[in-house]
Amino acid sequence: MGKRILAALLFGSLAVTFAGCGNKQDGTEIAVENVNQKELTMIDDNYRTWYEVFVYSFYDSDGDGVGDLKGLTEKLDYINDGDDATDTDLGCNGIWLMPVMPSTTYHKYDVTDYCGIDAEYGTLEDFKALLEGCHQRGIDVIIDLVMNHSSSQHPWFLEAADYLRTLPEGAEPDSLECPYVDYYYFSKDSANGYQPLEGTDWHYEARFWSEMPDLNIGNEAVRDEFEKIVDFWLDLGVDGFRLDAAKEYYSDSVDANVEVLSWFSDMVKGKKEDAYLVAEVWNDMDTYAKYYASGIDSCFDFAFADSTGIIASALKDGSASSYGKALERSGELFSSYNETYIDAPFYTNHDMARGAGYYSGDNSENQTKIAQAMNLLMSGSAFLYYGEELGMKGSGKDENKRAPMYWSEDASAPGMCRGPLEMDNVKMKYGSLETQEADEHSIYHFVKETIRLRNSYPEIARGKTDFEENLSGDAVCVLKKTYGESEISLIYNLSAEEQTVDVSGLSLKGKAGEDLALTGMLLTGETPAELKDGTLRMPPYSVVVLE
Repeated sequence: MGKRILAALLFGSLAVTFAGCGNKQDGTEIAVENVNQKELTMIDDNYRTWYEVFVYSFYDSDGDGVGDLKGLTEKLDYINDGDDATDTDLGCNGIWLMPVMPSTTYHKYDVTDYCGIDAEYGTLEDFKALLEGCHQRGIDVIIDLVMNHSSSQHPWFLEAADYLRTLPEGAEPDSLECPYVDYYYFSKDSANGYQPLEGTDWHYEARFWSEMPDLNIGNEAVRDEFEKIVDFWLDLGVDGFRLDAAKEYYSDSVDANVEVLSWFSDMVKGKKEDAYLVAEVWNDMDTYAKYYASGIDSCFDFAFADSTGIIASALKDGSASSYGKALERSGELFSSYNETYIDAPFYTNHDMARGAGYYSGDNSENQTKIAQAMNLLMSGSAFLYYGEELGMKGSGKDENKRAPMYWSEDASAPGMCRGPLEMDNVKMKYGSLETQEADEHSIYHFVKETIRLRNSYPEIARGKTDFEENLSGDAVCVLKKTYGESEISLIYNLSAEEQTVDVSGLSLKGKAGEDLALTGMLLTGETPAELKDGTLRMPPYSVVVLE
């Protein structure tokens, strides 16, 4: 069976069902032959399922221990093989590449050349080959663009620093003599966030690290530079940009940052109307909602992410309704600033501890699974950090959160990366891909089925979300998603106990609850959900689709 019969690998829990039989429980015949058999509906727009890749730790093609672009190209079929008749890939149709430009560090967020590829990762030809392979498979590619700061080894900063060292004592810098002095923030005062410039009595702003001097993004010359940089990457064929540290362009001014994003969005969209732009604004929801006034497509939805975010808290606190309320509120809030916004939900990223470490006890694996569904079934462009589909571990220092992709338990297997040099020994909780592929109950198969469910219902990514509070509670969250003339309901059991939901009062486009069909199902165990005469019985930690 291919992608068009989506339940064939549903963890074995419905194996008898897909042999064409009903499943008798308590003397009741359950007709679930049509569950998860909806065809894929892959719409070519900016509502995608993005896979965040740290190239350094993903797949090594040449045996030096460092991941590279050729390695990623080799593994594209793992992410999406471009063939709807197969069911062996994750089904992600977008890749976000963490920085690939030349840099002095392993993470490469200090850029020394904005129009090149770091030699550790390969060549510009390798990048072009990657893009070609992605586009052949229907995968869009966005790249990290670091406009808040450059490397201290970037020629712009080196020339500015050399110029300041040659200034006579008491002289003020002149941008006509050296335009690069206005590319950064130099001061005689040692203010907060400023570093001393060696060999001078000047200081420069560098709020993240001394080797990451902050760029003056308000300078027209700097903006002209980034317009040329955008031209370079768009001409190569990239599909958009992830904007790093967007709240730090002006660290104390939302309005100034919004102006920067307005300029950037207008500039990029004027060159490529369908380019996708997503900004990192690591703040509370009320704050990053304001950034939608810039017209940018997306801001990462930080409120739902991390170990203390809405998703993890709802699971750990037994408060399913809090998840539904937050979804409805976020939609109302974001649309008040921009009606065409696209939410960017994510659960973890390269700066956060990995999700498998958020839970403990007998239910930890099922909570790890269902948390991924809570993220991936949100409206918008959903993001999945590499390895989360395996329940990889990693916490503490940043290097630990960027551990090698867990292809195999054998660290010397072909393609395995060594990981960042300062990384601790990260002990994994769940098996490698090799192990999980063979286990139909694994986290990997659950995440893969979740993405296929997302790809089968356009309403999931694109629908307006309404929270059905009267049908929800501490264990159950009932959502309605409306997209055009279509409505579906997503119902979550976020508890370790079976739950019964009376959906007779639920109406989808005029269809009464008693007439709804159960057409999609995600299970963490072996017992299927049942819908009969308006009563829905849900096993622990499960999701169903009604339409």
